[in-house]
Amino acid sequence: MSRIALRGRLVTLALASLGIAWGLAACKSEPDLTLPVPEELQGVYGPSVDVELKGNVVDVHVIQPADQLRRGGSVWAKVGPYIYLFTPQTQQLFDSYPGLGGVQVTTLDGRERLIARAMLERGTLNGVTWRKAIGLSGRARLEGTQRPSYILELIDYGEDLVEHEYSTRYVREDQ
Repeated sequence: MSRIALRGRLVTLALASLGIAWGLAACKSEPDLTLPVPEELQGVYGPSVDVELKGNVVDVHVIQPADQLRRGGSVWAKVGPYIYLFTPQTQQLFDSYPGLGGVQVTTLDGRERLIARAMLERGTLNGVTWRKAIGLSGRARLEGTQRPSYILELIDYGEDLVEHEYSTRYVREDQ
């Protein structure tokens, strides 16, 4: 093969490669930023839980029973948001809606005053840590009354992972 023919083939090959690269770059799609519509959020956490979308964050409001707060004091005040955050429902929301940036749970007293709030951002948990979080939450819900150490373990786990705040009405800063 002559040098001219070889050079022609190399130029043709280079142009074809460049065309393929441009084509692939043009095919690169926009990221999927799907968010839930309000109807899809109703009932996700149960019938008596208010759920709405604020921007790209699912905002959950839960009224915490007064008897829980009287009986469990600051421990029950703290654990409220984590009981809802670390659930299969929350994991499913993140899996189903790639545009979802976070889930925030706010627990309120009977007068709708803040008890506690916690925000779980997308990507905070992975497959392994989701299993642990859901397990801790389930154990705290099912056996926490008999074994308060399960509730304390869930609180510690939640506080280490998420942004949170507690009302000084229910939780003193030294607790």
